[in-house]
Amino acid sequence: MKVQQVQELLVVSATKAEAAHVPERFEVLVVGIGKVDAAVAVAAALSRYPASERPLVVNIGTAGALHGHHSGLFVPSTVINHDFSGEVLRSLGYPARDSLSVDDGDGTVLATGDAFVSDAQVRDALATRADLVDMEGYAIAHAAAHLGARCRLVKHVSDNADDSAMDWPDRVDASAAVLARWLTERY
Repeated sequence: MKVQQVQELLVVSATKAEAAHVPERFEVLVVGIGKVDAAVAVAAALSRYPASERPLVVNIGTAGALHGHHSGLFVPSTVINHDFSGEVLRSLGYPARDSLSVDDGDGTVLATGDAFVSDAQVRDALATRADLVDMEGYAIAHAAAHLGARCRLVKHVSDNADDSAMDWPDRVDASAAVLARWLTERY
């Protein structure tokens, strides 16, 4: 695998546990859980850089699989804000954005929302629109785009977005190791 050279890289993770195996040579920003904390932390971090020198933001983290055949590591191409009423707001004449394209993705769609998805009915409804679900990806990509930084989302499936999601604390370390390996192989 070819290692890519980048001017600067900011690794973003929701929790310390998801970044537990990232080598010290990388700058890691732990943003907290949920869209608001993620957007605020990424915007604050990026604002410290001159506009022309903003780093590539690489969000590493876990995700729930919305389809039974999804497992392993994904680099989504699209991220949607699944608990935002974008369609309704657009119908009222407001320019609401609830979907973003992300460069260098693998074609998968990530749904981001503030609700922790651990219910099979909620999962199945989301599966009509996306492949994976998390709680920070959209906010991180939106903050990066707003401040002119490139962004890449990298997600490892930790559960099936059903009652297995409640086992996340026992599974996160295995996901963190895979995410760190992906990071070090590429950068």
